[in-house]
Amino acid sequence: MKVIRFSNPSRDVSSSEGHPPQSGPARVGLYEGDGIYDISAALDAEGVKSRRLAFADTPTLIGELGRTGFEEMKLRAPMASAEGVTLLAPVARPPKFMGIGLNYHRHVAEMGALPPAHQLWFNKQSTCVIGPGETIEIPPASDQVDYEGELAFVVGAKSRHVSRMKAHDVIFGYLICNDVTVRDWQANSPTFTMGKSFDTHGPIGPWIVTPDEIDDPQALLLKTWVNGELRQDSTTGDMIFGIGEMIEHLSTAFTLEPGDIYSTGTPEGVGNGFSPPKYLRSGDEVTIEVEGIGKLTNYVKFPGART
Repeated sequence: MKVIRFSNPSRDVSSSEGHPPQSGPARVGLYEGDGIYDISAALDAEGVKSRRLAFADTPTLIGELGRTGFEEMKLRAPMASAEGVTLLAPVARPPKFMGIGLNYHRHVAEMGALPPAHQLWFNKQSTCVIGPGETIEIPPASDQVDYEGELAFVVGAKSRHVSRMKAHDVIFGYLICNDVTVRDWQANSPTFTMGKSFDTHGPIGPWIVTPDEIDDPQALLLKTWVNGELRQDSTTGDMIFGIGEMIEHLSTAFTLEPGDIYSTGTPEGVGNGFSPPKYLRSGDEVTIEVEGIGKLTNYVKFPGART
């Protein structure tokens, strides 16, 4: 399954006569071929509890329905064309949004660092989340904005003390993450959080792909282009710590919750790894592709006049 959040122009409503139409609430659906199964519509047509769920954010639906529940709702969901539909961030406000640093061997080498002995995790504030096609902003505070193409996973079940052998059981699905980083702010914060959390610096999408569509998450091609120039060309097999190890490590300390997003690190080829660095500039287009998932494209803009 490919789980999406979307807005449907056919359901737009006018706020009052003479005013432009305003989009209704974001909906949750399943993307298949050129069509969308509207899960929100199916829920909305059911009982009171389901109606409350219909327009809830994805973490609530993941927790209530799980993968099995989504499959059951698909049987009752109306299907419509995907034409004209706007894909949104698959999770608008993840309960937790974290990334792991220095987790690819060749990325560690390009940074002139040593492989870490322990997993290095940092927070990305959930207000940084944007979806496919949305704008990554160059903030007035810095011109050292960098891209990091990554595979991320979404938690499907509340869990604690999960062994790496059981890690697969708590994953709802996978998506693409651009772990946009403001390098000077990152360097000035030992926890990395400030440099990782600027608004619009958490593009995710284009959808959540359930594990049944991914043969091996540790053997996926990962590529990043900036304005058509291939910058990152690697494989998730270059990770230092695998996804099972990550889940075991994280769940030792705190409870994993439905809708949590954990991004698994970036390979070599980030802008900061070039000499001189190739940071993002206003007008750039960034596309990340992960095998088995698809492509995530975002555009870069400085709200003022910087280029």
